[in-house]
Amino acid sequence: MTETPKIKNKGLIFLFIAVFALPVVLAKFALEYNWFNQAATNKGQLLAPSLDMTQWHSADYPPSWKFLYVIPSECLNECQNAIYSLNQLWSALGKEQDRVESVVVAMPSSDSAALGKVAEYKNIRIIHSDEQSVNQVFKDVKTNGIFIVDTLDNIILRYQTQNDQQQAVLHSRDILADMRKVLKLSRIG
Repeated sequence: MTETPKIKNKGLIFLFIAVFALPVVLAKFALEYNWFNQAATNKGQLLAPSLDMTQWHSADYPPSWKFLYVIPSECLNECQNAIYSLNQLWSALGKEQDRVESVVVAMPSSDSAALGKVAEYKNIRIIHSDEQSVNQVFKDVKTNGIFIVDTLDNIILRYQTQNDQQQAVLHSRDILADMRKVLKLSRIG
């Protein structure tokens, strides 16, 4: 008669250990084998480390979040779609428009027809720079993309430009979603 309570006690002890040890073991395997989403919710490519564009900062403009695009020497479909997207993204922000500005960087070699198109949009600001400054800011990162810049003039996210206009519009939704997230989390700008 005394043996059954001991067997039950041993079974309870093993059950007790299993209840507490099993989650720890499962968590270890989940971390080692990447069984879960690692909380990355941004749609763009996170630039780590971020790129510093403070050399283009102007005291005439208050700190704000930015959509940034560098005008290439030849503005093909991707470039035209990016310029169109910059305008549409800013417009789609609605009441948050005062916290964000669309900016393009123009170099001496930039396509003059594209700069003329940008000038038609009143909400896109043009920063004039030279190739050396652009190379200094972007280092090894390709400039053929739309970027999100924080209020401290750090370029933090990059989005690939799209050749097809329909794809560019769909891709703009991802950019807009990320911008809305950072605006929601940021009290600056």
